[in-house]
Amino acid sequence: MNAPDMPPIEQLRGRQLGRILIKMGILKRRDVLDALEIQKQRGGPLGAILVEAGQITETQLNLALGAQVGMAPIDLNSMDIPQDVIHLIPAQMANTYKIVPFQFDADTKRMHVAISSPDNFRAIDDLKTLMGFDVVAGLCEQSALQSALDKYYPEGSVDSITNIIDEMASDEDLAAYAGRGESIDLAELKEMAEANPVKRLLNLVLLQAIRDKASDIHFEPFEDEFRMRYRIDGVLYDMIPPPRYTAMAIASRIKVMASLDIAERRMPQDGRIELVVEGNPIDLRVAVLPTMFGESVVMRVLDRSNVQLDLDKIGLRDDDHEVINQLINKPNGIVIVTGPTGSGKTTTLYAALSTLNSPEVKILTAEDPVEYDIDGLVQIQVRSEVGLTFARALRSFLRQDPDIILVGEIRDLETAQISVQAALTGHLVFSTLHTNDAPSSIARLLDLGLEAFLVTATVEGIVAQRLVRRICKNCRAPYEPTDELLMELNLTRDDLGDRTLFYGKGCDYCNNTGYRGRLAIFELLVMNDDLRELVMRRASTTVIRAQALKSGMRSLREAGIMAIYDGMTTIEEVVRETIIEE
Repeated sequence: MNAPDMPPIEQLRGRQLGRILIKMGILKRRDVLDALEIQKQRGGPLGAILVEAGQITETQLNLALGAQVGMAPIDLNSMDIPQDVIHLIPAQMANTYKIVPFQFDADTKRMHVAISSPDNFRAIDDLKTLMGFDVVAGLCEQSALQSALDKYYPEGSVDSITNIIDEMASDEDLAAYAGRGESIDLAELKEMAEANPVKRLLNLVLLQAIRDKASDIHFEPFEDEFRMRYRIDGVLYDMIPPPRYTAMAIASRIKVMASLDIAERRMPQDGRIELVVEGNPIDLRVAVLPTMFGESVVMRVLDRSNVQLDLDKIGLRDDDHEVINQLINKPNGIVIVTGPTGSGKTTTLYAALSTLNSPEVKILTAEDPVEYDIDGLVQIQVRSEVGLTFARALRSFLRQDPDIILVGEIRDLETAQISVQAALTGHLVFSTLHTNDAPSSIARLLDLGLEAFLVTATVEGIVAQRLVRRICKNCRAPYEPTDELLMELNLTRDDLGDRTLFYGKGCDYCNNTGYRGRLAIFELLVMNDDLRELVMRRASTTVIRAQALKSGMRSLREAGIMAIYDGMTTIEEVVRETIIEE
């Protein structure tokens, strides 16, 4: 990107676009005033108006916008970039973020990179977070950037986790920490966290996890090994393990990225890392736990582009959808979503709130943690350590004039009582519980100490759910199940009739697992007079369950069998996720 008559970048930084174009000698003052007049009449960005009028080119606009944020023009074509600079940024990262490093100062850790759009500033922020460099960006033409990527990071030059782990194993500086245990001081910890192989390995692991749609990444130190695992569609998979002595270096690097205290190795710590990968905002929740053999780190990957916050897209059958719509449009009462950790409860609740979210409705949420920030919702992060519990937040909510309240979880009697109070005073309350099925939630509320008459007066419905893995569409094939397999679900050949069952053979698309993605199955209990009568009599969960089934509730196992008949999942998945009905 050449601009021979361009003034020094310091004179252009922070100025208005029109002024920059005049100073660069591209436009006259009269041209800018005319364009501003058009902008007054019809709105829109000044740059787009000038390009549309043929006054400037896209390249000139890019150059001016870059100068506005302090980016100098770079001519990549005339450079011969040293391999040791190129080697500092992994190939996947360079190609994902569309950046080319061209200069590095080891003393100040300042890296100069070329990008082709001034809008790509998130790449600079992520590079600082992931690599710990002081990054200075320059602007080059799109074609020059692509040529440089093809030249310095050719196809096939992609770093593999195996290569980087081999590199780590032969790194003498890292090997020097083997067997040192707790005797490593803070200066050495910082040095370990800054080791380039450690940074490159972590970047590669993160990018691969995001690409494979992993929900969690586990780093686990044991006595003789250090394990790395991904959780994809609810199942953990092992990765190639790095050398045992790199455990502390990797944990320290993650703590630096999450702005945690690397000197604290005795207490659990929680943090977060925010990235934007290929235009998608990614939140990484970091939890560090001290163990006998070092710090175990789990990173929860929250890919906001990957989550379906829409009731139409969470897997509800038509009749279930209708029931849930009726529940969430009640004027008041409590709606509970229940299931184990990782069963998609939060996604279902967010989908319900997104459906209800409108300018006429005030929605307040208390969560631990806030997983997705949604426009229009007032979301509170619960902080027990400073006394901001669910109960405390809820109490304050009632003075904020809400219509709908989401309580992340009913954990104790106080939270349950205030939720009931909110429902009785005309609010719709959503919350979660950890129980095996919908009828058990009633027993759980009573066990917490709630009076039976309050449960019957406020609880409108309970949604139990599980996530089962979805058969890969790419390698789905029909098969004939054995009698033993059918018996797992108490099914017979007669039950099956002329239906065809499917499974996934395994292919590259699904990493040879036969599954890709997950599907929610639901059990919906809607309170009616018969069920309320049983709750008042404190009937057992078994009796309540039998009455709910009689009233039309479809059990989780039945919902799973219907998903099998639809060719969406397999018998093994439904058996794994649901309990046998008594």
